[in-house]
Amino acid sequence: MKLRLFWGFLVVSALATVASAQTKMSGTNECGKPEAQHMLEVGDHPGHALAIGQAKCAWTKPWEIEGIQSKAGVSTASDDIHGSRSRTRGYYVDTMANGDKAFFRYEGPMTLKEGAAQSAEIKWTLTGGTGKLKGVKGQGTCAGKGGAEGAFTWECEGEYELAK
Repeated sequence: MKLRLFWGFLVVSALATVASAQTKMSGTNECGKPEAQHMLEVGDHPGHALAIGQAKCAWTKPWEIEGIQSKAGVSTASDDIHGSRSRTRGYYVDTMANGDKAFFRYEGPMTLKEGAAQSAEIKWTLTGGTGKLKGVKGQGTCAGKGGAEGAFTWECEGEYELAK
């Protein structure tokens, strides 16, 4: 019985240590109309196309990583479009207020109306960074809403952990 209690305590302590190492983050990001964008029809059925694009983004409500506020970034994505739905996959390079960079990979479904993005739900992974953010890891989600001329507003949240 004592051994079982010991192992139970050990597992709970380990989980508490892992949970406390994660730091929550949230923010709002505005991405403008893609500056570079290319689309090719696949030809296997109407409305199926592959697209790639790149847009500049700025944080209207910055999130913080290790006390450093996010400032702006560049999103580069590819989309597999099937009529009114799409699957987006991409990368986001976030430039922080001190000049350090954070690197993200993301993926998720998007809804379209007449070819324009309306909404999206993505999962992101924070894969690393430069300077003070070297070795940072994290994960989270963003909910996006389309705006005029291809602009997008993202409400994002998640958590990160610094390299040990």
